[in-house]
Amino acid sequence: MIEKSLLTEVIGLAYGKGLDLAEIYVEEKQSSNILMEDNRIEKIHSGREKGAGIRVVKDYNTAYVYTNDLSRQGLIKAATLARDAIGGRADPQQAVIMGPEQKAPVRADCRFLDWEDRIQLIVEANQAARGVSGLIRQVMIAAADVQKHIQIVNSRGEYIEEQRSRVRLLVNTVAGNKGRIQTGYESIGGVGGWELLEQISLASMALKAAELSVRMLSAPPAPAGKMPVVMSSEAGGTMVHEACGHGLEADLVQKGLSVYKNKLGQKVAADCVSVIDDATLADKYGSYYFDDEGSRGQRTVLIENGILKTYLYDWLSARKDGVASSGNGRRESYQHKPVVRMSNTLIAPGQDDPEEIISSTPHGLLVKKMGGGQVNTTNGDFVFDVQEGYLIQDGRIKHPVRGATLIGNGPWVLSNIDRVGHDLGFSLGVCGKDGQGVPVADAQPTIRIKELTVGGTA
Repeated sequence: MIEKSLLTEVIGLAYGKGLDLAEIYVEEKQSSNILMEDNRIEKIHSGREKGAGIRVVKDYNTAYVYTNDLSRQGLIKAATLARDAIGGRADPQQAVIMGPEQKAPVRADCRFLDWEDRIQLIVEANQAARGVSGLIRQVMIAAADVQKHIQIVNSRGEYIEEQRSRVRLLVNTVAGNKGRIQTGYESIGGVGGWELLEQISLASMALKAAELSVRMLSAPPAPAGKMPVVMSSEAGGTMVHEACGHGLEADLVQKGLSVYKNKLGQKVAADCVSVIDDATLADKYGSYYFDDEGSRGQRTVLIENGILKTYLYDWLSARKDGVASSGNGRRESYQHKPVVRMSNTLIAPGQDDPEEIISSTPHGLLVKKMGGGQVNTTNGDFVFDVQEGYLIQDGRIKHPVRGATLIGNGPWVLSNIDRVGHDLGFSLGVCGKDGQGVPVADAQPTIRIKELTVGGTA
């Protein structure tokens, strides 16, 4: 990485007269991934990348310059460009006094897995999925890992350093019969190394995905109409992330693009609902020690017992509202400036027994796995596909149904949750915003929505 003395020199040049902030973010990344499809290894990729991004801020305006020339000359050139672009002036009298270094703890248990072992696991998982049924038409398996070493230095005199490692595995299967196609999907990931495989085997993930896609082939069409919907903890937190979480990001609120604008201190959900964003959860895919601006990752209670308490902030949005950052300034890489992003976002567990929630529901839809969807953060309206759903009749799970969609409004749904289970299930993904993606996790307990529009076959 880069010597602290050089970084201090670069920040001193970037922090011109009249500027509010100068910051340099240095990143060294090593990544690898394997993709298997159509019974063969389609791609093996491994790469290294180094670079730095320099951000300067003046009156809430930002100039950002990035470079992979990490020589003294290259960094000084980038710093000067950023400073001049925003109208800053060189000021030799304006020195930056560096404080003590802050370094995140380094994990000692991260395990590496040889390429041969990874390929063997993937081949075995492919065989397991295809062995479920002759109706399996396609199996796609991907395994990826990334290691990052970052340094952050800014004009406030802060020096931050962190090493990060993440692993992600996913399986997607397609089953077909008589012109009907159904899919199954399983994924797992987390902060750390390949010790992740101690939690679940890739072959068992492949079996589960394949069995789901085959099972849904024979499922009757989902009924359409308004009905109670029970969302299992197995569904993960897609709903809370998309229909609620983005609307609680302060930059969207400040731009008037959130339904939660001007709602602080107001009731926005049922009394049994609390929503939390927590970057400190052990080993979860969206966890980090420091965010990408150098603020400590935090546990932030956004909605408590139905009352909106706060928003998610990075440094810039927090400055606009006169509050402290919540540690949610994140970026995809050194080529991107930080923006407000979620980390691990969840509906907090409640007191109800998940099985009793189902048994107390006379009729409705049980959602065990969500698919894709669309959300309008300005008003909270959403449409989500249901990948795995079941009909509830007389308090019992009757049979699977296919083709269901959930149509509704995020704030309305949060206000119409009447049961919250004591369990908690996670999902994970890469969240896109402003042209960049970051790893996140989402979670929820088993919940019941009193009434929701289900699209299907009438």
